[in-house]
Amino acid sequence: MPPYGSAPPPPYDPNAYGGGGGGYGGDPLAGMPPLADSGKRILARIIDWFIIFVPLAIIGIPLGSYDKITSNTDDFGDVVDQMNSGGQWVLQIISIVAYVGYDWYMTKQSGQTVGKRVMNIRVAMLNDGRVPDSSASMLRAVVLWLPGLICCPCVWPLVLLVLILVDKPYKQGLHDKAGKTVVVSVR
Repeated sequence: MPPYGSAPPPPYDPNAYGGGGGGYGGDPLAGMPPLADSGKRILARIIDWFIIFVPLAIIGIPLGSYDKITSNTDDFGDVVDQMNSGGQWVLQIISIVAYVGYDWYMTKQSGQTVGKRVMNIRVAMLNDGRVPDSSASMLRAVVLWLPGLICCPCVWPLVLLVLILVDKPYKQGLHDKAGKTVVVSVR
């Protein structure tokens, strides 16, 4: 006799607890365009990065942000002092506002930054495919840019890239998960 009675267990039902798709009910991607190719997402991000980086680099010249690079000092204390200068802090704040603001504004407007428009992809809400609203766009932009701008400029983009490449089934980075978005191809 089987240990827990004679009847076999019921078959697995993936929709038994409110449907698939992480609690959004059914397949959230049903009826949406296909998910964007990871290569297109990377190229779009590089385009957007350059669009913001070039003006910030020019702004940094009068703020003295590059003085530490051109100075001929071997004293670590001098380098730290130059890195903590007022101009450096001003440029840091301007950079945060520029990167987060650009991504937030463009995403809430059309779901596309300039890079995404060039690559024919867009950000869509996971549950219904619409353009993200202001709060979802802001949360997504903050998680996307802030850690890399404040503490981890080399590591954070790699973390996001790895998560996008390994996430199944929606190819979401942490910024996508935070905003409950996906990136899809534009038809």
